[in-house]
Amino acid sequence: MWAYESVFYQIYPLGFCGAPFENDGKEESRILKVIDWIPHIKKLGANAIYFSPVFDSDTHGYNTRDYRKIDCRLGTNEDFAKVCKELHENGIKVVLDGVFNHVGRGFWAFQDVLKNRENSPYKDWFHINFGGNSNYNDGLWYEGWEGHFDLVKLNLNNPQVVDHILECITNWVKEFDIDGLRLDVAYCLDKNFLKRLRQHCDWLKQDFVLIGELLHGDYAQWVNPEMLHSCTNYECYKGLYSSFNCMNMFEICHSLKNQFGPENWCRYRGMHLLCFVDNHDVSRIASQLTNERHLPLIYGMLFGMPGIPCVYYGSEWGTKANKSEGDPALRVSFEKPEWNDLTELISKMAEAHKNSKALCYGSIKIPVLTNKQCIIEREFEGERVLVAINADDQPFTAHFDAGCGQAEELLTGTIHDFGGGSELKPYSVEFWKMER
Repeated sequence: MWAYESVFYQIYPLGFCGAPFENDGKEESRILKVIDWIPHIKKLGANAIYFSPVFDSDTHGYNTRDYRKIDCRLGTNEDFAKVCKELHENGIKVVLDGVFNHVGRGFWAFQDVLKNRENSPYKDWFHINFGGNSNYNDGLWYEGWEGHFDLVKLNLNNPQVVDHILECITNWVKEFDIDGLRLDVAYCLDKNFLKRLRQHCDWLKQDFVLIGELLHGDYAQWVNPEMLHSCTNYECYKGLYSSFNCMNMFEICHSLKNQFGPENWCRYRGMHLLCFVDNHDVSRIASQLTNERHLPLIYGMLFGMPGIPCVYYGSEWGTKANKSEGDPALRVSFEKPEWNDLTELISKMAEAHKNSKALCYGSIKIPVLTNKQCIIEREFEGERVLVAINADDQPFTAHFDAGCGQAEELLTGTIHDFGGGSELKPYSVEFWKMER
């Protein structure tokens, strides 16, 4: 599966392109801006893009009006097809946000229900009680996602609804040649629907990847040969920044060993979870960390831990924004990409990750672990890479049996000598590829 050897770059298109929050009905080809960013994305080392919602919606994209039409604020289907073609020609895969649990009140079938009520042929597409009422005073009650009546829950037990969704996905492959889907609130989706979706997508296109948004619970219930290939690793998300803020590397390392360690009871060994330090729903990592000098190090952990690393647009040069400021603050438009020392380091980590079977597929051991330092060992078919992190403002000398005398430091191309102990510079991250 191509996704297991990829570095993802997440773009929230409506924000990235500077579209108005409310759908104003005015068509403008803003999505073509992505083409201008392709050189930056390639230089960063990303070879797959996960696009948050691109289809016609009421406001933020997750309240869909029509799965068949690109949001007019972004442009036309032809515009987006051009973007996808340019991305593919530059070796970049395309994954779209599949928002199938709910739609917006502007969704064409729901509008028909509001107009024709019991006589609507789409009344069973939703969970509706014509004897009730909603916050919108429609004279009918319907189920909204987590009580939000602007997000109308679809009835995924209705074969007509499922057929419509699968037909739209088929058309996305035909029109845009997409390579996969990230499934919004996958933990809410009916598991029989997920099985049908997997069967359809396996038939539709070889190596079509399905990545679910999962927050909690046992990921293996969703990530398995019948349903999803991967999911968001929210279980490690907090542990990543908390370990640095609390200067307690035991926290994240405990999670990694619990998920991927050698013990038989480890839950996700062999899985490839989508890993991130921030995204469109949480504070930018540069605002989350209490010590800005830890910013390069947390990306070192991201690219060194098991899973598929994903970088959120703008965070690669240290953009700040807090969740408390509201979602629009997290989803802003940048006139052009920036490049600084952090961006340069991430690009080197991305190349190291893509070109290392150990980092893409390897097992995990942690031969050195203190509150402020850790060394993570990844191994696959004889290839070993050690990721060494020192979060302290003082140098640290690590004494352990490396199993060889020297290693190549992948981020600088220099040689690391293990003789007499390995000195880790203050606030440093190094990737050592062991000589056999």
